Amino acid sequence: MHKIFTMPFADVYPLYVAKLERKGRTRAELDQVIEWLTGNDAAALAGKIDSGATFDEFFAGASMNKGTSLIKGVVCGVRVEDVEDPLMQKIRYLDKLVDELARGKTMEKVLRS
Repeated sequence: MHKIFTMPFADVYPLYVAKLERKGRTRAELDQVIEWLTGNDAAALAGKIDSGATFDEFFAGASMNKGTSLIKGVVCGVRVEDVEDPLMQKIRYLDKLVDELARGKTMEKVLRS
């Protein structure tokens, strides 16, 4: 089992927020991306953060968006579409979407609209 699977999502979420805010994006945009990807609305997201849910627990209850198959590209030198472990792929999808937001892509493009 990879170390990140047991890491609390609440430990990484502020890092996503900080990265995006440095690039002029907002927490609300991050939350919108997370909701699109996982189906977790603001209340569910806050509950998972407050409960200390691990990445494994965070994605276990997620109803992943059907558009995830459209997420392509490289994160940390790894093609997200080629990741074999389903949980790691979900984490990489989230990382890819955060990277796209940070790079200034429009929300429509990030959400594959």
